Amino acid sequence: MLEAESASARSPRPAPAPPPPAAGADAWVRRAATVPAADGYPSVDELLDRFRELAGRHPGLVTERRIGTSTLGDPIPCFVIADDDGGRDDYVVVGGVHPNEPVGAVTALHLATTLCEDAGLRTHFGGAWHIVPCVDPDGARLNEGWFARPADKRAYGRHFYRPAGREQVEWTFPFAYKDAYFDRVLPETLALMRLLDDTRPRFLTTLHNSEAGGVYYYVNRPAPELYAALAAVPASLGLPLATGEPEAAHTPRYAPAVHGCIDMRDAYDHLESLGVDAAARIGGASSAAYAERYGTFYFVTEVPHFAHPDADDDTPTGERHADVVRRRALALSETGAFLGRVLDAARPHLTVRSPFLRAVEDFVPSLPELAALESARADGLPDRPATVAEAYDCAASVHSFRIRFGGMLLRALEAEVRAGTATIEVRRHHRELLAAYEVWEREAAPVTGEPLPIATLAGAQYGALLAAADHARTEESR
Repeated sequence: MLEAESASARSPRPAPAPPPPAAGADAWVRRAATVPAADGYPSVDELLDRFRELAGRHPGLVTERRIGTSTLGDPIPCFVIADDDGGRDDYVVVGGVHPNEPVGAVTALHLATTLCEDAGLRTHFGGAWHIVPCVDPDGARLNEGWFARPADKRAYGRHFYRPAGREQVEWTFPFAYKDAYFDRVLPETLALMRLLDDTRPRFLTTLHNSEAGGVYYYVNRPAPELYAALAAVPASLGLPLATGEPEAAHTPRYAPAVHGCIDMRDAYDHLESLGVDAAARIGGASSAAYAERYGTFYFVTEVPHFAHPDADDDTPTGERHADVVRRRALALSETGAFLGRVLDAARPHLTVRSPFLRAVEDFVPSLPELAALESARADGLPDRPATVAEAYDCAASVHSFRIRFGGMLLRALEAEVRAGTATIEVRRHHRELLAAYEVWEREAAPVTGEPLPIATLAGAQYGALLAAADHARTEESR
């Protein structure tokens, strides 16, 4: 493991200023309702244009700097908002770490706009905000087909793109633990490493969102003073918390819907305990792990595109928890077997090495592996009923994998059709997959839930972000 710099090596911090009268948890809850309404998410170019327009209106406050270059050659800008260049805390906000998660684009722009227009807010935090609107522009452009119509579930699935694991910015930071070693850092990840090294931030948030269910959070260390605000922000907007199955079984749970970070060391140990070759499954570390060396407080808000009332229903069902997990494992295994068969049959005839093909070559084989892990986990679960939320999460996750991975495999096959290089075999497998996918779309629609207003999602992220940054501002240096 790369040695983390000790907390004592951090540069001295100024004593936190007392909060102004308007500060406090209630203030951050009220701010959650201030995000303007929006019909869609901005494209990469639209997002950067809006940031540059903001910088043009506030030249004394906003500075644009380039922190790196994307894999395909796009400059990656960071916008720094600060009153002066003196001693200060640094707050880092990063959007687009997963390119299929665009809520953060709206959140980042609203945060930047408010910081420019609200001198009291800048004074309260007393530091410099480093905002990266989109750190993976290449990937974000491949999702723009649904950004303008986010409530359209069909458009979402058929224009969905998420990079293969080792092409994801968030999971390609250097990592070394036991038999695992990773150093194939992406250019985008290197840009974030430089930014974190330059700023040694007190606070770091990467802007994520989930697909369906409720709101949940990640923190890199317990923060009991923060939990009430994290519950109050989504509640004020009518959003449920996600209290069912955690995204990763090995993360600690600090409070309802508040989890410790997904740490690759813990993931390694968890996989090893299940008899899996952990070194073969583990890739890189996260930005949270990289920032540990600076004592940074790391925070994530996950908000769902679609909400469902079962997401936070802790009522016991009539089915055992282990049986619910086993049913999920069976469905994942069946999905993986079908997609794997289509992929294997079509692959010898594919000539376009698209990002969609690279993604499904990574994700589709992972489904039977995940099914096996879930079966093993079920064998060790306590004998108790599943809650409604747990049953919902198990069902919704299967639909999500079908829509996401099936949609990307469709895009990989369609790339051949549109390029005019599709053989009769490719066209046949495309028709077979499309027929199954249309069934999956119909089955997923009621389980996914209802689309949520963009302003509500970005508002929950914005209010929680400010509450967490305020916690970091007053937290003792570590």
